[in-house]
Amino acid sequence: MQLDKIVSYHKALADPTRIKMLIILAEGERNGQVLAEKLHVTPATITHHATKLREASLINERRDKNTIYFSLNDYFIHNNATAIVELIYRNVRNKREEDVMLESHKKLKESVINNFFTTEGRLKQIPAQLKKKLIVLEHVVSQLENGRKYTEKEINNFIKPVHEDFATIRREFIMHQFMYRENEIYELNPKELWARWETL
Repeated sequence: MQLDKIVSYHKALADPTRIKMLIILAEGERNGQVLAEKLHVTPATITHHATKLREASLINERRDKNTIYFSLNDYFIHNNATAIVELIYRNVRNKREEDVMLESHKKLKESVINNFFTTEGRLKQIPAQLKKKLIVLEHVVSQLENGRKYTEKEINNFIKPVHEDFATIRREFIMHQFMYRENEIYELNPKELWARWETL
């Protein structure tokens, strides 16, 4: 919910007469004359407060000939009752959820690296599952230098100590946007372009 709507909602409630009107309307639809009699105010006062409540979407109006009937906008009231709490705590909750997600990603990455690489850093096998494959490729390609241009031979020599199928891994680097190739020269892409295993 937009902040201005939340403020409008609470402004409309910041009056004892309006709250009393809502309490009465919770029992069912009432016209202005009945509300005025119950609250011991003039019909003009009811009209004034009803306008404020209607502008804040707290009540509905319907006209029957010369009589206006008021009723609660139940959905809006229930929906907005906790809106301010949601707004205040949203960032805190999102941060907590983000921390939990980051920790989960960290554990998965560590697990994949431990399972697919030897202690000497050699890749045992190329994972079949895309998410795990991207983690492996990211781990390997991160050892290259940003901004440096590599010949194909240099890329092959970089990959060979990690895995014998250097051609496949080199193609995977390009396919998943870790690197780009132009005129047989390879260079790292910005990390923003890398295929994101975290979103899979």
